[in-house]
Amino acid sequence: MKNTIDINISSVEIEYCHVKSNKLSGNTFKEVESKALLTFKEIKAKTKRTPYIRSKYYKNEKIFLNIFWSHLYQKHEKDRIRRLKFFNCAIELIQSTSKKPTTKPNPNKKNELLHRFGGKTKENQLFGGKTKENQLFLIQIKENRSTKRKDLISIIPK
Repeated sequence: MKNTIDINISSVEIEYCHVKSNKLSGNTFKEVESKALLTFKEIKAKTKRTPYIRSKYYKNEKIFLNIFWSHLYQKHEKDRIRRLKFFNCAIELIQSTSKKPTTKPNPNKKNELLHRFGGKTKENQLFGGKTKENQLFLIQIKENRSTKRKDLISIIPK
């Protein structure tokens, strides 16, 4: 018998926003990472300092991306691949969604809020059938209450 843990993300239902971006393809971490880094380098080239994107929901405020990479490299390789495949979808979701996230205080740090946005990849038509797209994912953004700085922490596939 397998040990399974059911984690209740929140008592509030999350609204999922459709994104037009596809998941990144690849079977190995190097394949997926190289594709994600191309997108990241485009974002990084637009600024001289810390890479960021602007969020529609937060009225064009900056969402910084560096914490995401350090968090990602702490995971096991299979989990890294799973999360990184949604990188382009997560970037699009942050830039385009105006749906309200679920928000709760960080249990580890009282000075921080955690915001979770839900996304859904597009459904592809392939030779008259549907591919295995249309998958759900969450992104988590950490907000420092005193400085109002927002950082992308994690991408969580469902």
